[in-house]
Amino acid sequence: MAEIQSGGKPLIGITMRHELETERFYLARHYGEAVAGAGGVPLHIPLIPDQGLIRALVERLDGVLLPGSASDVDPLRYGREPHTNLGQVHPLKDETDLLVLKEVEERRLPLLAICFGMQVWNVHRGGSLIQDINSQVPKALKHEQGAPRERHSHHINIRPESLLEGLSGEASALVNSHHHQALEQIGEGLQASAWSPDGLVEAVEDMRDGRWALGVQWHPEIGWERDRLSARIFKSFLNAASSADVR
Repeated sequence: MAEIQSGGKPLIGITMRHELETERFYLARHYGEAVAGAGGVPLHIPLIPDQGLIRALVERLDGVLLPGSASDVDPLRYGREPHTNLGQVHPLKDETDLLVLKEVEERRLPLLAICFGMQVWNVHRGGSLIQDINSQVPKALKHEQGAPRERHSHHINIRPESLLEGLSGEASALVNSHHHQALEQIGEGLQASAWSPDGLVEAVEDMRDGRWALGVQWHPEIGWERDRLSARIFKSFLNAASSADVR
């Protein structure tokens, strides 16, 4: 079987999105561009929830990026009934991302999980989600800022001595915000490393030593060319993927 060639650069798998109305798989350009800009080779993963196919693909990768989605994780996956303000659920997205996570966790691959990606990672680890911030969190900030998407809209407070603090170099940062759900119960082996001023979790990290795995609720792929923290997140992720001895 022919190997996927990446010219010596780390190969980063990125799961796609599903447009139900047209049955298309698609992905915003920023994810692949951010990976390429940080020195990696992006590879789009189609939403085909077949364990053998996913295993054959992931075993060739050096890292995985789980992107945002226009959908919500099915609350039945974390033992809850659907809230009245639950958004669309895309089963192929849920199923494929969870299969990818199974392979990623077993191989201890570097992982960058963004927005929906962080939420599905938390669910995979046994955690739960707030299904709708506006109706479930009193005095919440506005977390769906709209356009322009790259604008910083609120601060985050960062845990001391976390991976994220090492990348930021500061105790706080400004981020964009494009989500109506948030982490509730934190999954097993994960630790919150940033919070918005209203107390919602904005980042989580794997607590196991020697593992580069970071989830963020904002979208660093949008601002990676201009925002220092965004650029550092992608560069650190690709550095980890370059040095990982996992295959």
